[in-house]
Amino acid sequence: MFPVAIGLNHRTAPVEIRERMSFHPSQMLKALKELKECPGIQGAVILSTCNRTEVYAATMDVETGIRSIKDFFSNHHGIEEKILEQYLYSHTLYDAVRHLFRVVSGLDSLVRGETQILGQVSNAYQQASDAGVTNKVINVFFQTALAVGKRVRTDTMIDQHPVSISYTAVELAKQQFGELEGKGILIMGAGEMSTLTAKHLVSAGATTVLVSNRSYDKAVILAQECAGRAVRLDDVDQYLAEVDIVISATASKHFVLMPERMQEIMKIRKNRPILLIDIAVPRDIHPEVGNIPEITLFDIDDLRGVVDRHHQERELAAIKAEKIIDEEMELFLKWHNTQSVVPTILALQKKGEQIRDLQVERALEHFSGLTPKQEKVIRSMANSIVNHLLHIPIINLKEYANTSQGHLYAEVFQNIFDLNVGDEGARRNMTKKSHAQGYHRRAE
Repeated sequence: MFPVAIGLNHRTAPVEIRERMSFHPSQMLKALKELKECPGIQGAVILSTCNRTEVYAATMDVETGIRSIKDFFSNHHGIEEKILEQYLYSHTLYDAVRHLFRVVSGLDSLVRGETQILGQVSNAYQQASDAGVTNKVINVFFQTALAVGKRVRTDTMIDQHPVSISYTAVELAKQQFGELEGKGILIMGAGEMSTLTAKHLVSAGATTVLVSNRSYDKAVILAQECAGRAVRLDDVDQYLAEVDIVISATASKHFVLMPERMQEIMKIRKNRPILLIDIAVPRDIHPEVGNIPEITLFDIDDLRGVVDRHHQERELAAIKAEKIIDEEMELFLKWHNTQSVVPTILALQKKGEQIRDLQVERALEHFSGLTPKQEKVIRSMANSIVNHLLHIPIINLKEYANTSQGHLYAEVFQNIFDLNVGDEGARRNMTKKSHAQGYHRRAE
């Protein structure tokens, strides 16, 4: 049984297509059930976020599985397949495993190393599991992937380096004051940058957020979004004298805070320290304000310098992450390849047991008066002979499963021992096809 991944993301499809392809949470259970009923799908998970929609499935027939998933997308969302084809990507077998490992590690995200995707993948898997549409391959696939995502973040610290201006501004505030809960924070401006900053502040634990803007109505709207309070621009000096942190991102063409004004405010504050973070372009705060005692000032260039360093750090962490994924790929593929010979091993063991039982019963017919202990010794000896005889062949078959010739060895075993493995004929044909598609493109 083989994993496949079909979908689209922020790199392959514009937002208007991603919107149409998304699955609303209220639709997910029904969608999962429909998907599981599609031809060739033995297990499945649907991952739907603002930046990607993907189906991960386990199938005995890769071509049938892919066709079913594409038909499912087209029918469920009412989009012609000709249109979908230009946005969809398909990852099969080895590539599907690597793709999910990279997704859950944040290496395939818009912001490299972001942490939100780990929880999103976990939720998607839990939904599929609760709906009863997963199977053994999908379960091991996703459980392994989630462990890989956690290991990448633990070993590389890739998510510890903020790479947006607004997030970095909040991180600088945390570095200066530690926990933000209870700290007075004033946001000057109500545009996009201020909105992003407000969201990061709330996520960081800020509880006392004031918003000031030339348009008081816009200040009210932003304040409501971050559970804060709007203050009028005419009263802002009063709050500058009280708060601990000011983050300024207005659309003013001129300096909003001048040195003389801030010197007067610092007298009212009795020189109590204040952190000013200016993320506006052009700048809101005159650079000489930073020379006033007990004022710490960061401007947009300071933050960009931090972001640039963090981008570099994330890129270095991403290189380490790829190496971790390589290691985990080898372990997963070894497990998965071994699964392909499990039916052959089970059939071989079953045949050995049948021969053992038949011959033991025939032998016992020629003896009379055996004690239970003597009969037990005979059965134990027969069992030991079979186990010892099959041990090395089974160990070798598991090893051969991890080579490009693994399916051939399984077939040889089946033919030599005349094994009955049920539907294995169809499986062996699929295995040949999978190897022809390059499942074992890694070095032997």
